[in-house]
Amino acid sequence: WLALLLIGLIAFPFLFQGSRYLLYVVNSVFIAVIAAIGLNILTGFTGQISLGHGAFMGVGAYTSGYLMTHLGMPFLACVVTAGCVTAMVGMIFGIPSLRLKGLYLAIATLAAQVILEFVFVRWRAVTGGSQGMMVPPATIGGFSFSGDFKFYFLALAFTILAVLIAKNIVRTKPGRAFMAIRDRYISAEIIGVPLFRYKLISFGISSFYAGVAGSLWAHYIGIITPEHFNVMVSIQYLSMIIIGGLGSIYGSIMGAVFMTLLPEILRLLSGLFSKEYPILINIFGAIRESVFGLVIILFLIFEPDGLAARWKTIKNYWKLWPFSY
Repeated sequence: WLALLLIGLIAFPFLFQGSRYLLYVVNSVFIAVIAAIGLNILTGFTGQISLGHGAFMGVGAYTSGYLMTHLGMPFLACVVTAGCVTAMVGMIFGIPSLRLKGLYLAIATLAAQVILEFVFVRWRAVTGGSQGMMVPPATIGGFSFSGDFKFYFLALAFTILAVLIAKNIVRTKPGRAFMAIRDRYISAEIIGVPLFRYKLISFGISSFYAGVAGSLWAHYIGIITPEHFNVMVSIQYLSMIIIGGLGSIYGSIMGAVFMTLLPEILRLLSGLFSKEYPILINIFGAIRESVFGLVIILFLIFEPDGLAARWKTIKNYWKLWPFSY
């Protein structure tokens, strides 16, 4: 099944090469998957809530854009450096996690979001301020990944690599330590798990993923502004892992796909009914945010374990059918 999925993903851009909009949506899904996996490692596997993930993506985007534009570094070096810089920033803001947890840690990470947004706007020499920064397209070995079709394969490669690394991280000693901290942090400390070290490692890994996703977004979109990395972006990524399923790599993928496609579906529906109800175009933003909030509430009530748990239930049903025992 994985081989068929990979063949389908490779064939997809050739089948829909004429639809730039569809390729744009899929490329956005790939970038969202990478960022959502990073946040799920921190929140879903380690139990450390973060409301600053959007700002960490901004750190990666601006770092990569500045390195390529002003220092002429190659794309791959820019992506890795952006991830490392973002990891260091994330670990700095993760230091309060030693003393804070739950709502208090959420407020601390929200403060990180506010501080970094202020830096994006005010540090004009690096970020360009509110006017933004122009970022050249990704280039590897003289081949430019400009355009939706070419960038698709680059984003697909990074997404597959991000999924494989994350799947292996959660099965290693640090991954088991993350889950021990999430489930019973006092017991984990008693049996010798250094809480502060692994919390910082989790913040670093999560921020690295965010930095890589931000770097890819910057080189894909071509121009970045502080509005691309505001607090609503952080809330959107938190929604992805809640809807997809906390503590699940597959849940991160499902949540990213769902939350990326949802506004596009709403935009399509508003376009269909805009002739009969022109006011829908003017209030589309409010409708989108309302639907986001409603979807999160419904999932928390009726499917708290997310789409990954529902998919597991469906698979188990067909394994046992028609004998329920």
